[in-house]
Amino acid sequence: MGRLGGIARHERSRSAIETLQSISVTRASGVAGDKSGVIRPGGKGRRQISLIEAESWDAALADLPPGADTALPWHVRRANLLVQGIRLPREAGKVIAIGESLRIVITCECDPCSRMDEIQPGLKDALLPDWRGGVLGRVLTDGDIAIGDEVRIEE
Repeated sequence: MGRLGGIARHERSRSAIETLQSISVTRASGVAGDKSGVIRPGGKGRRQISLIEAESWDAALADLPPGADTALPWHVRRANLLVQGIRLPREAGKVIAIGESLRIVITCECDPCSRMDEIQPGLKDALLPDWRGGVLGRVLTDGDIAIGDEVRIEE
């Protein structure tokens, strides 16, 4: 069992990241107010919500080239949720439960993009091994979540 360590959203591509203490997450809109939450007509919702492990983020920062900024906050990764103390499954179809009712099915790995190197040279490569960039998923059941909530793997 792990804990929810952070919540973030951004309204538009390349817009500022907003960190939050709590939020509603729904099948209809994902993380409320986030650009990726609404599934387009005919879409599969593979990228509706993103999660990253605090431990993977720390490992990526430790692997940055000498002289790099290793104090970057997790949300520059542009993930929605930061989990701590739990290893996220590295395969599609597994279900992550957060809080009392939120359920997310993993759809795929969240591959780091070139934007990561814009933030910090070398960050993209540091996030590539072992799914360090996190996972993407689709919301199965709605839930209100808050930092500190329990995170579990159900399937």
